[in-house]
Amino acid sequence: MNAIGWGASWRIARRDLHLGFRGLRLLFLCLFLGVATLAAIGSLTAAITQELSDRGRNLLGGDIEIAMTQREARLGDKEAFRQLGTLSETIRLRAMAQHEGQGRGDAPPAVLTELKGVDAVYPLYGTLALRQGAYRPLDPDHILIGDALAERLDIRPGDRLRYGVARFTVAAIIADEPDRLGEGFTLGPVAIVSLDGLRRTGLIQPGSLYSAKYRIRLAPRFDAATVRADMEKAHDADGWTLKDRDRAAPGANRFIDRMGQFLSLIGLAALVIAGIGVSNGVASYLAAKRGGIATLKVLGATATDIGRIYRMQVGAVALLGIVTGLIVGALLPPLIVALAGDVLPVSPGFRLHPLPLLTSAAYGLLIAFLFTFPPLGRARTQPAAAIFRGAVESGSGTDRRSLAAMAGAGALLVALALLTAREPLFSAAVLGATAAVLLLLLGLGWAVRRLALIAPRPRRPLLRLAVANLHRPGAQTAALIVALGLALTLFVTLAGIQTSLDSEIRNVVPEKAPNQFVLDIPSAQVGRFRTIAMRQAPEAELNIVPSLRGTIVAYGAQRVADLNELPEGAWFLRGERGVTYSAVLPQGSDLTAGQWWPRDYAGPPLVSLDEEAAKVMNIGIGDTLTVSILGREITARIASLRKVNWDTMGFNYILVFSPNALAAAPHSMTATITMDPGRDGGMTRALLSAFPGISVIAVGDVIDQVGTIMTQMSRAIVAAASVAILAGIAVLVGAIAASRQARSYDSVILKTLGATRWQILGGQALEYGLLASMLALVALALGTTAAWFVIVRIFDFIWSPDWAVVLATLGGGALLTLGIGLAGAIPLMSVRPARALRQL
Repeated sequence: MNAIGWGASWRIARRDLHLGFRGLRLLFLCLFLGVATLAAIGSLTAAITQELSDRGRNLLGGDIEIAMTQREARLGDKEAFRQLGTLSETIRLRAMAQHEGQGRGDAPPAVLTELKGVDAVYPLYGTLALRQGAYRPLDPDHILIGDALAERLDIRPGDRLRYGVARFTVAAIIADEPDRLGEGFTLGPVAIVSLDGLRRTGLIQPGSLYSAKYRIRLAPRFDAATVRADMEKAHDADGWTLKDRDRAAPGANRFIDRMGQFLSLIGLAALVIAGIGVSNGVASYLAAKRGGIATLKVLGATATDIGRIYRMQVGAVALLGIVTGLIVGALLPPLIVALAGDVLPVSPGFRLHPLPLLTSAAYGLLIAFLFTFPPLGRARTQPAAAIFRGAVESGSGTDRRSLAAMAGAGALLVALALLTAREPLFSAAVLGATAAVLLLLLGLGWAVRRLALIAPRPRRPLLRLAVANLHRPGAQTAALIVALGLALTLFVTLAGIQTSLDSEIRNVVPEKAPNQFVLDIPSAQVGRFRTIAMRQAPEAELNIVPSLRGTIVAYGAQRVADLNELPEGAWFLRGERGVTYSAVLPQGSDLTAGQWWPRDYAGPPLVSLDEEAAKVMNIGIGDTLTVSILGREITARIASLRKVNWDTMGFNYILVFSPNALAAAPHSMTATITMDPGRDGGMTRALLSAFPGISVIAVGDVIDQVGTIMTQMSRAIVAAASVAILAGIAVLVGAIAASRQARSYDSVILKTLGATRWQILGGQALEYGLLASMLALVALALGTTAAWFVIVRIFDFIWSPDWAVVLATLGGGALLTLGIGLAGAIPLMSVRPARALRQL
């Protein structure tokens, strides 16, 4: 029978619990960090996913979208589309906008834009919002422009713009384009005209690079996913790209998937790390309460009473930490959205998402239960005499009842992680890797303690004291190894991620990049183009290549449409890609296998393939590859493999065909121009005057745009990873706090025997220094592995860390952890011997 009831237990727990949670602040902090991180990640992911889902029709512009490049749908296909519901047709291409009037003195001669021709029923969903008045279908002489174009060319409604051979009057400024995100990445501001207006420009010629899109608002009897699947199966050879409202922005969804993987990794890691901090914090608190626990047992309190009293205390603080974490986590997403800027594909408004909050609360409760049970179990089951001797004697292990409860909580935690994960296999791998790291560190802790015990005793007193501290009774060596190892590993991980991202940003700008890309050069006028360009810049380097678009529909005997899932890294199988032909090996490529065809080759079609793509598809020399170009399937034999130097900012094609395979197909030419930057303006004017239908892309503008996005993404990734760093530091503080009672006793004995404060601090500094030195290589290996996984496997970037910075960060982290350890030891120096000895 219990000596104390529930009411009495709560009164004792409440009176003993300090108002400021003294001793349990680490428990509160760790649970707060873990739950807030998970709640913020879950709420942000849910908010973005919900926003994409809610706006799916608007983002896509219909329930179904069929897109094709360099051609329009046949009349029969359009009629079939109309049988499904209301059809809207748009044509989109890159084109140069020229101001017919007088703009600012520093206004550019022309601006690259995304010109979109729309029909009378556009948009099927959503609203095309204007800054002046309401949208009405456009006549062929009017145009709508975006804010960015109005600002760059210093134009306003009523001014005149020229596209190709046609002139337009600006009708209004676009405030919001409903299908902007669904259009994908753009290189310039948007402008919208009617389809008839677009045809007036003369920009659509055989071989021009344009995209025709057909959006359908389905009749109620049709299901979008079913219609899309049926179309993909029936038209897999036509080179169509299909989307439905549930995947309106595949690029945005892929971004969310990758960030979701990374944030899940951070969340799970922070969760486990916080759990270790919880355990250390509770152990430290119960060590400080050793006298009270033993006294209660001497006065007749049962093990159940002790467990209930301190479980109430820990539970109250844990519950407060979880609730506070949930509140902060729910409020953080709007702030993250504001700070992320253009990194996020959409900007969702504030909304509470109950499921991620409930999941985070469940995680917090399970972590609190799992990691507080061992110290609570020892306090509950140890006899009073053993508790009094706890400062100088190692405690007993965890009892079977506690082990069973921990096993159950651990199983529930793993089940919750897997059942709520977007990718259960990925979450299982993260949990397994985290458990392996913890087991490795615990094994190292045991090994270090054994080595310190059997090692010869050093002659120097301070060094001998430091080594003795590693194996003496009550030593917290294993906890310190885990805490220090995690902290140093996290420092290395963050440094590896940051420096690789910095390198990726620097690589956006190669040492030698062309000044301009020129698109849609008529293939019959290449000689004239070359003459004009060389007249403007005699020193210019030109690279002119044919340009087509194609979709890989089969490789070997495998049809892409029959795949349930694309192979890992097979981004080139997703939609259309650039295709070219060449009689010689293209610039920026190195032949790695096979042979190039002769200049006068006239046999069956041949193709040269990027070697990385060949590895992904598991094909090689002699295998066949089928590509749909302009709706026609072309099957070619692989004659060679190439290493493509993607960082040259030149023309890099995965597929290069023999000339006889594609030369007869309608196509245009594309060129790069490398010259003195001061000639850019004159070159653009001269080329546009001679070729109104071309598009000139300033490489510097592209680099700035991509660099800005990469920088924002880098900051977001590092900020998220920093949460784990905070959790790791909290664990280190908890490990130091857990050994405070024993160290207080040691310092008092040493001071009684004549040791100075500096000698005591020096001994502890040597102890932490020895541990940090032994863990440095382990932390370097674990941290770089984790950083590599994030950079390469999650974000598909190049692994290129700055090893000097990584090693410097490791050294700085070691010094920081040493400083934290010594800071925790400073209060022990002021403990009075008489008072400390009376507490034993």
